[in-house]
Amino acid sequence: MDFRSTPGRPVEHRAAAVPARRVDPVVLLAIAAGGVLGALARFGVDALLPHRPGTWAWATLLVNVSGCLLIGVLMVLVEEVWPGRRLPRPFLGIGLLGGYTTFSTAMVDAQQLARAGAAHTAVLYLGGTLLVALTAVAAGAAGTTALLGWRRTRGPHT
Repeated sequence: MDFRSTPGRPVEHRAAAVPARRVDPVVLLAIAAGGVLGALARFGVDALLPHRPGTWAWATLLVNVSGCLLIGVLMVLVEEVWPGRRLPRPFLGIGLLGGYTTFSTAMVDAQQLARAGAAHTAVLYLGGTLLVALTAVAAGAAGTTALLGWRRTRGPHT
């Protein structure tokens, strides 16, 4: 009898069947260090471009769009320039850019705009942020791919 789907019966404990993954402490340290640096950079941008709740949050938009541009660049570099290296993706992608970007803050900013009576502006802010951020990822990846292709066709300098 399968107790997993029987109401009133305990759910079968399956965690023991899943082998534990060994976490590399160097990778964890790289993620943590990158996260600290990314959060500090975001704090710096926010300090340079402060805003009051219920107003357009330029700092949040800037960090999310620039972070997305950089993740597009990083995706290409990790695959084309640094394949097989274990730390660039965790340090730069998960840590630095994960700590730098803040889409959750964009959601709070939009909610504050709506509560301040600017519902249309909130929708524009959310939609614009997503559209521009996704475009930035594509632009970063395409630009980096084009630059790498251009460098390859030029050949080595003599």
